[in-house]
Amino acid sequence: MNQKVLEKLVNDLSLQFFDKPFTDNVAFNMRLRTTGGRYIPSKRKIELNPKYIHELGEEEFIGIVKHELCHYHLHIEGKGYQHKDQAFKELLKKTNSPRHCNPLPSTKDRKRILYRCKGCGHEYYRTRRIDVNKYRCGKCRGTLSYVEE
Repeated sequence: MNQKVLEKLVNDLSLQFFDKPFTDNVAFNMRLRTTGGRYIPSKRKIELNPKYIHELGEEEFIGIVKHELCHYHLHIEGKGYQHKDQAFKELLKKTNSPRHCNPLPSTKDRKRILYRCKGCGHEYYRTRRIDVNKYRCGKCRGTLSYVEE
């Protein structure tokens, strides 16, 4: 999907679900990792994660666009546009937009490293390796041992 198609998609969804045109900037942001998109109020710009189209499909991506348009239109109208605001929650329900996006399948495949305390047996899962000589158990201050990945 290129920039022109993205702009047309966002404007069409804005007219279809909000009866208002989207007149500001929208772009893909390859650096987004943990979110499907974000709305930047100071720039009045929507940034979207292109990985969601490739990994989860167009339906999930459209849901993300609708979610960000909820932020956008409420901000333009001067209403509460944050996740905690009641106006935002009501507009999400009205437009049938998701509150949060699903995690990407590519991020679920991260390796998990297991450490176990020699004193109390508490288990710690970490994404990165830690120095067992430097760190201790947070519960009993016992030494940690590497178990498996």
